[in-house]
Amino acid sequence: MTWVYLIIAGIFECAWAIGLKYSEGFSKPVPSLLTIIAMIISFWLLSMAMKTIPIGTAYAVWTGIGAVGVTILGMFLFNESNDILRILCLVLIVSGIVGLKLLSAPAP
Repeated sequence: MTWVYLIIAGIFECAWAIGLKYSEGFSKPVPSLLTIIAMIISFWLLSMAMKTIPIGTAYAVWTGIGAVGVTILGMFLFNESNDILRILCLVLIVSGIVGLKLLSAPAP
């Protein structure tokens, strides 16, 4: 279950990162509030996952999900570059995340 928490935490990390863009420096109330809520949920779920997943693995997976997710969302929502080298870099990040999951042993 802790890996599910970690994956959901990563999804909420994507939400708050994109929310930062829409909040325009916390100058728009509704996007700002939604961003703060997504931050709280993301950090809480990350802390729950860290009860059994090693901290280095949990943090790397959480930030990796966020980095990949926000980059992909940026391509669709903000018309950011989607050239092949960027896609290749995302594949490398996902490979690292999968590798950490496969090699992860529960914390003592």
